[in-house]
Amino acid sequence: MNKKTRLYTLAIAGLSLLTVIAGCKDGQGDLALAGGPGQRPSGTPNAQQPTPSPSSSTPPTSAVPTSASPSPTRSTSAPKPTTTQPPGTAKPDASNTGVVAGTSLTIVTGDQTFSTSGQVITGKDFRGYVKVTGSNITFKNCIFRGGTPSGNNALLNTQTGGTNIVVEDSEFVPLHPAATIDGVWAANTKFYRVNIHGSVDGMKSANDTLVQDSYIHDMSWFASDPNQGGGSTHNDGVQAYPGTSSGVTLRHNTIDMSTTKDGNAALQSSSPNSIIDNNWLDGGGCTLNFNGLGHNLANVTVTNNRFGRHSFYQCPILLSTTVSLAKNSGNVWVDTGAAIPAPQQHD
Repeated sequence: MNKKTRLYTLAIAGLSLLTVIAGCKDGQGDLALAGGPGQRPSGTPNAQQPTPSPSSSTPPTSAVPTSASPSPTRSTSAPKPTTTQPPGTAKPDASNTGVVAGTSLTIVTGDQTFSTSGQVITGKDFRGYVKVTGSNITFKNCIFRGGTPSGNNALLNTQTGGTNIVVEDSEFVPLHPAATIDGVWAANTKFYRVNIHGSVDGMKSANDTLVQDSYIHDMSWFASDPNQGGGSTHNDGVQAYPGTSSGVTLRHNTIDMSTTKDGNAALQSSSPNSIIDNNWLDGGGCTLNFNGLGHNLANVTVTNNRFGRHSFYQCPILLSTTVSLAKNSGNVWVDTGAAIPAPQQHD
């Protein structure tokens, strides 16, 4: 347990030391078809699946891709997304997240930057890294696969200045899994019904990030990770940074780290003003790990969640010694409905 906390602290210390290098080129063309009748795609159509041996790690960096913007295809402008969609009722899984079955996808090759505000991007299969710098931009029914790994990167990066970004009914799975590749680096973004798998961290979240009705699972583990000093990867479903994240909300998701080798946490958080409500959570050393790094995390609520029993230390919630939860209620074991134990607390 202490090793996990030390790894996380070391990871934060490396934030400013890491850079991201990404190439960029134009290109788009072929059509792909998402899923089949009656089901959403749960894998990577026309893409290489991640191998189980070297899996991903959690690069402790908020560095951003350096890809250029080759005028990606865009559609008509979207109204500013000011409201939050109501959560669904069914447990999120591969059948109700990701690209809607039957959607035709246009393959877009090369790294892309979306800088024009008010765009709606639909039906794209991105074979390169995607960065968003504009505001009020919406992605619908897209697959994000990334490209050839080169330094720390994410399949989608919205931490680059834009606001009011929305991603709906989309899938994140790396075409070339590596110890330096995450699913999403997110800020000022709402995610609905997304399916994230095959990366090191599912998401690194900064300010004002909402994840809802989504499925984060099956991260990739690697035996050697440059971000961990050559040690193995440090996989999280969602990681919320200290100092750069506030207002992270996880609502009605399935975040399952039980199938990820040596997974660290479904949520590793140093973010105040956070809401973790009505999720299915499992795996990790401790499933939820709140580390104040010497500071209290104000206004963190953990309510109405269902926990699996596959955390390594049989530990649903871990708090560092400076952290207390503003609200902790309604959290139960998924198999019995009985209340989970009080959080463990230590550094």
